[in-house]
Amino acid sequence: MHIRILDRYVLKELFYPFIFGVAAFSSIFIASTMLYKITQYITKYGAPLDTVGRFFLYSLPEIINYTFPMSMLLAALMAFGKLSGSSEIVAMKASGVSYYRIVAPVLVIGFIVSMFSLVWAEKVVPPSKNKASNILNYEIRHRSRPTSQDHIIIKSFSGNEQRITYARKFEEKRGRMEGITIEEFEKGHIARIQTAKEGFWQNGHWRILDGTVYTIGEGEGVQSSAHFAEQVLPVDVSPRQISWEQKDPEEMTIAELREQIRMMERQRQSTARQWCEIYMRISIPLASFFFAMIGAALGTQKQRTSSGIGLGISIIVIFLYYAVMALTSGLGKGGIMNPLLACSLPNILCLFIGCYLMKKKNV
Repeated sequence: MHIRILDRYVLKELFYPFIFGVAAFSSIFIASTMLYKITQYITKYGAPLDTVGRFFLYSLPEIINYTFPMSMLLAALMAFGKLSGSSEIVAMKASGVSYYRIVAPVLVIGFIVSMFSLVWAEKVVPPSKNKASNILNYEIRHRSRPTSQDHIIIKSFSGNEQRITYARKFEEKRGRMEGITIEEFEKGHIARIQTAKEGFWQNGHWRILDGTVYTIGEGEGVQSSAHFAEQVLPVDVSPRQISWEQKDPEEMTIAELREQIRMMERQRQSTARQWCEIYMRISIPLASFFFAMIGAALGTQKQRTSSGIGLGISIIVIFLYYAVMALTSGLGKGGIMNPLLACSLPNILCLFIGCYLMKKKNV
């Protein structure tokens, strides 16, 4: 019973600083970047207020996602700073409660926030980012899609059949694709793979040239293959529609990124950027758990720790974390460093630092 009361007490001390952190760090992001951009869109492009308002709302999920780890760090720092400053942690230890048991509620909440952030980063951020990008480019800046794009994907469905078409290069103005790979699925299993050197949009159809069709047996691999000089691709999506439907890796879900990676690997293209995006989608949410460890340890001080000091320490730790993340992820996207290691290294460092600090405080 006493342990449950202790858990509720620690969680109560965490709740308000965490909510404050989300609001405060979101405000910092908005004030430092968004407000200037919004003002520029209104004055330079004459964007209507309702359009700018929609752009702002669709931009918020990405900003909020970055604030979860920051807020977890601030909450742990402030909560344990308060408990430590009033000698409550000393009293808890004197009553026989170990330091690891005292910080357990913080770690549990850090894990829950990480899991929630993972779902948020996958289900909410990509579609909202895509909508914000479309509003910015087509409603505010009045731009058109690039007429030439690399690594495009077209999805089409017909009953139980699904077709995924990938092109290494696409030119809308010429109605042309290069390096084409087509995967056809029946009842969830891949049935055929087609490759073609190039394709052209003619008379409302895509005609692909100089290719090969591979028939795939379920669990048996390639059963047969046949070469063709020319055939009509059963995809009725026009070049203009293709241009509008393409997304940047940051706007894709993990499932969409994996589809693109699979197609690009068949074309022997570098997939470092796509893999980094997937790993970043996981690494940043997991930082909430590691920041909870560090925050609890740093907040356990003999002297009274003010909220101002807690906020200052949070900003320093956050700056160092994202500086390392920017460096390593850049190396990963450039193919200089393994993408998994590049995106995981900041969290690995946080894990070692957090374990060291907690062990040091457990005296």
